[in-house]
Amino acid sequence: MRLFGKKAIQLAMVSLTLLAPGYALAQESAGHRIAVVDVAYIFKNHPGIKAQVEKVESDLKAYDTELQAKREELKQAAEQLKAFKVGSAEYAAQEERVASMESKLRLEMARKQKELAEAEAKIYYNNYQLIANGVKFLAGHYKINLVLRYNSEEMTLEKSESVIRGVMKNIVYHDEALDMTKGVMQYLDQTMKTATGPSNAKR
Repeated sequence: MRLFGKKAIQLAMVSLTLLAPGYALAQESAGHRIAVVDVAYIFKNHPGIKAQVEKVESDLKAYDTELQAKREELKQAAEQLKAFKVGSAEYAAQEERVASMESKLRLEMARKQKELAEAEAKIYYNNYQLIANGVKFLAGHYKINLVLRYNSEEMTLEKSESVIRGVMKNIVYHDEALDMTKGVMQYLDQTMKTATGPSNAKR
């Protein structure tokens, strides 16, 4: 599925002017030009990606409500067994009905879980492709040889997990002028805007 075209590339070129003026200059004197990008930050903070994630979460909440109703229906059907004598035809029929309802509910839950997992994977897959294309585009424009992934999350003493992630960071220090995260987010703004524009909506 092609999510962007030539128009998106042209718009992204315009967005380059919004980058910090020192970004390109910081690369001039280096023998090998290097930049960094915070992919996790982009996934967490880009409005377009957040909207996609929120839609999946909304679908999950709606399904949870539906699931609660079906569980209650199953519970009531199981309770009705007590009204029949064990071994009677009525008991056997109701028991079969409960078993059938339970089996269908389990299958439906498994199907829905798979569906939501696939939807989430699709969001990450498609947007990672866009991020990678944005990195490649900016790297080509600024003649950058290597782009490293880094994590800008600050360590918080009260949160042990953030401390562990901070200690395990691959990049201990980098000049702020090397960070192309903002530029990649602007690239995503333009490509997503183009992909959801009037001309594409008609297709």
